[in-house]
Amino acid sequence: MQRDYRLLVFDWDGTVMDSAARIVACIEGTIADLGLEPRTRDEIRHIIGLSMGEAIETLYPGRDATFHQRMIEGYRHYFLVADPTPSAPFPGAGETLAALHAAGYLLGVATGKSRRGLDQVLASTGFGDYFHATRCADEAPSKPHPGMLEQLLDELDTEPATTLMVGDTLFDMEMAHNVGADAVAVTYGAHPRERLEAAAPLACLDDIRDLLPWLGHEERR
Repeated sequence: MQRDYRLLVFDWDGTVMDSAARIVACIEGTIADLGLEPRTRDEIRHIIGLSMGEAIETLYPGRDATFHQRMIEGYRHYFLVADPTPSAPFPGAGETLAALHAAGYLLGVATGKSRRGLDQVLASTGFGDYFHATRCADEAPSKPHPGMLEQLLDELDTEPATTLMVGDTLFDMEMAHNVGADAVAVTYGAHPRERLEAAAPLACLDDIRDLLPWLGHEERR
């Protein structure tokens, strides 16, 4: 039975794009450059999905604004210019977005990326035309605050009851719950299945291509 959603909102990193390894590498490089006490890869993966400010506060609590700015500048340098770690859309992501767009859904993005970073990957993947509206961490409060979803709902004149959030982190699930929207988790991203299940999503999908049959459209081939 087809589910009656009007707006589907996607997280980006770990949901649409396989970029977790690159994010971790960029943060590790920044930490090394600044001579900071190291953090484990699991600790770094835990903060994927947060805004940079929230991520830095989680990794290095209690630091001042100058420290935050140095971390942000270092990370942006690695991510936008210096880091060679490959990242690409997950298999089937483009086809899934195209099919959902063709089916008449409104599509949005709510991401912890900066506007500059998101615009870069929307252009490089060619996915930009699929989305009707997008929000980034430098335009609204960090997840799990509902601000990004609230702004998307307002711009697209849509209600929480007809909105579905699709993401790979606990922060995505909590953001959806905080605005009164439904949420579906994908298990191939930053946070493990057991952590996602604790947030009680409607489903945990092992492949983005499973979203189409879950919504009641064509079966996955």
